Amino acid sequence: MQVEQLTCAIGAELVNVKLADAIHDDGLFAEIRAQLLKHRVLFLRDQDISRAEHVAFARRFGELEDHPVAGSDPEHPGLVQIYKSPETPADRYENAWHTDATWREIPPMGCVLRCVEAPSVGGDTMWTNMVLAYDNLPADIKARIEGLRARHSIEASFGAAMPIEQRLALKARFPDAEHPVVRTHPETGEKVLFVNAFATHFSNYHTPERVRFGQDANPGAGELLRYLVSQAYIPEYQVRWRWKPNSIAIWDNRSTQHYAVMDYPACHRKMERAGIIGDATF
Repeated sequence: MQVEQLTCAIGAELVNVKLADAIHDDGLFAEIRAQLLKHRVLFLRDQDISRAEHVAFARRFGELEDHPVAGSDPEHPGLVQIYKSPETPADRYENAWHTDATWREIPPMGCVLRCVEAPSVGGDTMWTNMVLAYDNLPADIKARIEGLRARHSIEASFGAAMPIEQRLALKARFPDAEHPVVRTHPETGEKVLFVNAFATHFSNYHTPERVRFGQDANPGAGELLRYLVSQAYIPEYQVRWRWKPNSIAIWDNRSTQHYAVMDYPACHRKMERAGIIGDATF
């Protein structure tokens, strides 16, 4: 297996390897996992694997989870079908920097995403390194956010366009989750800036140490949250991947964010994603 680093900050392409082999080859899987921790997102071309193999490879990292809004393949639970079509242009919307499912109390550890059908041009996905985003924060910002926690909401994102009864039912099923603004990666020990498009507000900002008058809390807290979320937008932290059929991306959801670029013409874009259950944030 060859490892070709794609940027200085994040991402590597694996060459001369078949993911199907890693299902049964412990040594190969261990090498892939080590590269994932190092580069945060891995890319592969020409992986003509079946859905069963896709699921079996992803399960080597851990058990899989379904998505309450996106549809799954009925024969392979945990394999979420992200299908866009020219007949439903409104469903194409997905371009926000985010870490998958931080509205869960336990967000995914990572994901394995395979391209089934791609636009002839456009429709790339971008990833960004949130360890680097934290490392490069000014010292005074690091001091301000130490110990802060934020709420993450499925109701305010996936549920926003739903009828109110359906939206409230979704929130009852998945109450807003609370996570530290700075997470510690459970395997590497790195500090990760852990706020994204699902974060709605800080849950413990309004304390005497931070708030003298009302303006310190509103808009002060909101401005700080927007500043932190915007760190994902910095190009020097990013990598961009152009999809082709049978291309695969594997990413560490604990230390990255990603963004699906909605710049492609009205056409089919079919992706299948296996999300791996993670661990509690701390």
